[in-house]
Amino acid sequence: MPYLTVGKQRLEYEWIGPGPAESPTLVFLHEGLGCLGMWKDFPPQLAAHTGCGAFIYSRSGYGDSTPLARPRTSRYLHDEALTVLPAVLQAMEISQPILIGHSDGASLALIYAGSDTSAARGLILEAPHVFVADVTLDGIRRAGETYRSTDLAQKLARFHGDQTNAVFWGWYDTWLSPEFRDWNIAEYLPQIKCPVMIIQGEGDEYGTKKQVDAITSQIAGPVEVVMLSDCGHTPHRDQREQTTWAAVPFIKRVVSAAMKAAGGAGASGA
Repeated sequence: MPYLTVGKQRLEYEWIGPGPAESPTLVFLHEGLGCLGMWKDFPPQLAAHTGCGAFIYSRSGYGDSTPLARPRTSRYLHDEALTVLPAVLQAMEISQPILIGHSDGASLALIYAGSDTSAARGLILEAPHVFVADVTLDGIRRAGETYRSTDLAQKLARFHGDQTNAVFWGWYDTWLSPEFRDWNIAEYLPQIKCPVMIIQGEGDEYGTKKQVDAITSQIAGPVEVVMLSDCGHTPHRDQREQTTWAAVPFIKRVVSAAMKAAGGAGASGA
């Protein structure tokens, strides 16, 4: 697995398909307990169907990337979106990113897309969070009990190794801290003008349609919403086929618009 150095962080990454000079690039931003490996075959599947390159990486503190240098604060997603992600995109020469974010990664994508430095051409948001809701905190508390009483730690260790406890309890303690209760990223939404697709499971144990409504009512650009039945917090796992066939035409439309704006032709995926 190759590694990218950003500041003092050594981040594992994978690149699939054509380079950034050929078409917009799908950039995958993982959830709060995720990493590169936990996306499994979803990135190559979307790359194959759209003709886009795909860039997947693990943030610092996850997977085989550098451990966190200090504990997370209530602004950890802001730091990733406003400082680390722009540096990552610059280092990889990705000038036309289509961000695909799950949970924490979706919130990260929203912050980045609503910032002054955004180059985002489109966003696909799985189970995004804009504010802290009681259902989210209840779900995290239940996850803590599951972590203590089942083999969840062993399952996560396959991806995070020695960082597993730090990954889980860092996520758990940050979201349940009093300082995080007022976390809210709605201020970034009115600046988002690129196309957005939200994919939300109706059975999401960490969120409800109120998060979706907060986004659709405040962003400036076009937005599409896909609500999936029989689906929890991870649409690309729980309803892979529906998630894929919602994402693929959206990506192709974004790519076509980007290529037309650049005076070229759209990508020609299957």
